[in-house]
Amino acid sequence: MIPNQPFRPAPVSARDKLLEAAVKLVREQGYAATSVDQLCQAAGVTKGAFFHHFASKEALGVALADYWSSSTGAFFASAPFHHAADPIDRVLGYIDLRITLLAGPAESFSCVAGTMVQEVFLSSDAIRAACHDSITGNARALEDDLAAALAQSGAKGVTATGLARHVQAVIQGAFILAKAEGGAEAAGLAREELQHLRRYFQLLLTPGEA
Repeated sequence: MIPNQPFRPAPVSARDKLLEAAVKLVREQGYAATSVDQLCQAAGVTKGAFFHHFASKEALGVALADYWSSSTGAFFASAPFHHAADPIDRVLGYIDLRITLLAGPAESFSCVAGTMVQEVFLSSDAIRAACHDSITGNARALEDDLAAALAQSGAKGVTATGLARHVQAVIQGAFILAKAEGGAEAAGLAREELQHLRRYFQLLLTPGEA
């Protein structure tokens, strides 16, 4: 089943081991609290190996946003909802998959790019830009299905681009609420927000329902 499919293969190179360690540590404790020493220890590599691949911690942050974007993008691109003939079903199928992925503690399902950009949007323009590209790239991946669904439904007053951004805004907001909630209820709270999003799209995109 796609929810249990790993986002990325097990890392082999020192670079990928460092990036995988960064995914885990940034989700757990944030970018600022994650040191180069911690990254090296978690990845099982030397500090020399770190600086062989990354000129600085900021350079790792930029690479991490790109790594997260490419791996999650490939995961969603291979998801079964793309096979649905009806574009409305594809849009709802995407949201259903996002709901299914919300399980466990917040650090197990939250977005690495969203986590980093909240911390560094004023202190690192390079990481901010990389996180922007990651989040908006996920939005753009849904635009074609949204455009087809809008054309089919006849919904007015909205655009595929705006709706795609709205999806990301709700998803990122759900992650923040889950982190604020903490504990066993975190994932359930995030799922509830995405279920509201699903109902909104179902009403918007079903002819005669909006």
